[in-house]
Amino acid sequence: MHRPHRFIASFRWALAALALTASALAAELYKVGSLFEPFTTKDQHEQSYTFKPGDASVILVSFEMGSGKRANTWLAKQPPSFLSDNKALLINNIYGMPGVGRMFALPKMKKYPHRILLADEDGFLSRYPAADNKLTVLRLDAAGVITSIQQIDPGKEMDSIFAKK
Repeated sequence: MHRPHRFIASFRWALAALALTASALAAELYKVGSLFEPFTTKDQHEQSYTFKPGDASVILVSFEMGSGKRANTWLAKQPPSFLSDNKALLINNIYGMPGVGRMFALPKMKKYPHRILLADEDGFLSRYPAADNKLTVLRLDAAGVITSIQQIDPGKEMDSIFAKK
């Protein structure tokens, strides 16, 4: 009589463990050697963008407003095609930004000549390594495999990211 109860309890425990393992794997941070996953988001002009391997070799990610402003200021001084010419993408985190902040931030972003992809969903940036007040730079090979990850100060080190080798 107690065996079905034990089986159900064991089964529930196994399902819970499996769910925890799956969520832990899904949230694993990108590292060198990881495949950079395709994604779809919108840019500052509300245009949809879908990333596929081979679309970019440099991904710049800003997690907070300060590093985003410094990166955008630097990029605004470059030709409008600078990011596409360098097979680079810029992703700015706006998830959780209050409505009042959006009223000011989004119109300002629309004035920039370069494309800014917006991370505006819970969990969108959960795999990206972050550092306070830094821009994360992921370099990808043609197949979309991450070959390097850096955290830089966009106010001081943007030139080094795009220096010709």
